[in-house]
Amino acid sequence: MASLRTRRDRSLNVWPGYVDALATLLLAVVFLLTIFVVGQFFLSQEITGRDSVLNRLNRQIADLTDLLALERSTRRAQEEKASNLRTTLLGTEAERDKLKEQAGAAASGDNRQGELDKQLVAERATNARAASQIDLLTEQIGAMRRQLAALEDALAASESRDRESQVRIADLGSRLNVALAQKVQELARYRSDFFGRLRQILGNRSDIRVVGDRFVLQSEVLFPAGSASLKPEAAPELDRIATAILDLSKQIPADIPWVLRIDGHTDARPIASSQFPSNWSLSAARAIAVVQYMAGRGIPPQRLLAAAFGEFQPIEAGTSDDVYARNRRIELKLTER
Repeated sequence: MASLRTRRDRSLNVWPGYVDALATLLLAVVFLLTIFVVGQFFLSQEITGRDSVLNRLNRQIADLTDLLALERSTRRAQEEKASNLRTTLLGTEAERDKLKEQAGAAASGDNRQGELDKQLVAERATNARAASQIDLLTEQIGAMRRQLAALEDALAASESRDRESQVRIADLGSRLNVALAQKVQELARYRSDFFGRLRQILGNRSDIRVVGDRFVLQSEVLFPAGSASLKPEAAPELDRIATAILDLSKQIPADIPWVLRIDGHTDARPIASSQFPSNWSLSAARAIAVVQYMAGRGIPPQRLLAAAFGEFQPIEAGTSDDVYARNRRIELKLTER
């Protein structure tokens, strides 16, 4: 009994060893799976980067394919034609060989031999023409390839010249902007001198004032109501202005494209007469009358500009008589052409 119990205890103590072995094997499998997952993660990252590079290369290949599409299609057509001619040549040579065999079999018939000789000569001529056509097509394909290479070189040179032109245009544009800014600043200085002289000449009058960069004269100073004929008493005022402009024009450099703009304005009340069917007509006629008077006093006509605004550019809003009077005006502005 004691020996039987001992053997049974020994058999039962084997299982913990198996369990340890299985646990060790399971840990090894888990470790291998972990390594596999980490490797898959880094492999997917590498594949993603390569996919983006591959997509970019595919786009470049597509662009090159489009550029060479015409040459490929032409070359394919030429190669097909050459292949057809080669097939015809092979068939002709086979026919020639057949005729030679027939000629050998019928060597005793002189007439038959003569006909065969004629056919052989004709076939040889046909073969020569086919060979010459194949050579010509081969030369044409080579010429087309050389032309394509020349076009690619010309395109590259044109793109290079275009880039250089863009750089020069940008440089010229920046220098032009600087020059224009300098001319505008110089004209602004002369405009300031012009306003200063007019203030000294005309004095502090309520019907003549400065609004922004314009000298404003009320229409009543120059014209009767509803008329574009200058008043006699307007002549002294306009003469002083013309004298100031002539003095200033001698100081302004010739390369500054200045003009004296005369703007005619009316109030908002409509006018409809046989002479002036609209406020635009009245304002234009008044501006032209002042321009003509200035030209008559020696100001160069190319330095004068008449503009008409009608009632559409009021300096004050309202319907009172004072507002209407202030909106009826002639404006003088020294500006660039």
